[in-house]
Amino acid sequence: MNKTADRIAAAAFLAVGALFMAESLRLSKSAYGSAVGPNVFPFLLGLVLVFLSIKLLFETRSYSDAADEKPPRQYKKFLVIFIAAVFYAALLETVGYVITTFLFLVIGFQTMEKGALWKSIAIAAGFSLGVYGLYVKLLQGTLPSWPIWFQ
Repeated sequence: MNKTADRIAAAAFLAVGALFMAESLRLSKSAYGSAVGPNVFPFLLGLVLVFLSIKLLFETRSYSDAADEKPPRQYKKFLVIFIAAVFYAALLETVGYVITTFLFLVIGFQTMEKGALWKSIAIAAGFSLGVYGLYVKLLQGTLPSWPIWFQ
């Protein structure tokens, strides 16, 4: 772990989170056909980002001052996740949120750490179904639905 890089990243994410919170307050408070306004989700995401950034700032205080050895660059992993993200964005509307998010997360988990495929599948399925259920069913928001051939 690089102390300076982590502090810079924490400060940048703290600023982005605060910006999300501030700008979400400028959005309308309610939307037609939805119990939750469009400002709630961005505000909560900004709040989570602010809290995690503050946590990272406090964690960097406990880093040792020993010389950091640079880890090898992992271009292959970056390229796989980048390509998966491009396909995720391209297919989100046609395939739907749950399936594309599930596939993107499984690919990302397996790229970062090989093995434990069933664990990756379970976490990806739980996350994609959980967020869809929470946001669409409970909060009555909208996300790209299931594909036409699946309905």
